[in-house]
Amino acid sequence: MEGLLKLSTLVIVCMLMSAPMAAEAAVSCGTVASNLGQCINYLTRGGFVPRGCCSGVQRLRSMTRTTRDRQQACRCIQGAARALGSRLNPGRAARLPGACRVRISYPISARTNCNNIR
Repeated sequence: MEGLLKLSTLVIVCMLMSAPMAAEAAVSCGTVASNLGQCINYLTRGGFVPRGCCSGVQRLRSMTRTTRDRQQACRCIQGAARALGSRLNPGRAARLPGACRVRISYPISARTNCNNIR
């Protein structure tokens, strides 16, 4: 019971701490990660693009309607790319929206300036 209380307290604290960020952008890095999670094998190993990956790319595009949301998604993608490091194939990452037949308004690249995305 004590463990459950600690866990619920931790969840509430995390929610309170993330609340100001949620007011700034509707898209969180957790949302980006959950939508693009099925793309990791393709981005690191190649092969075919899984249907779930493309569904996630489409959902993410649909959720990023404002400039602030697009900028936040860009930052999250760049953070995930840094975490993958040399395992990430930059060419596959750049081609992912096209492979999924989804148009996005900015290139997926480590060099993209997320602040310039409109």
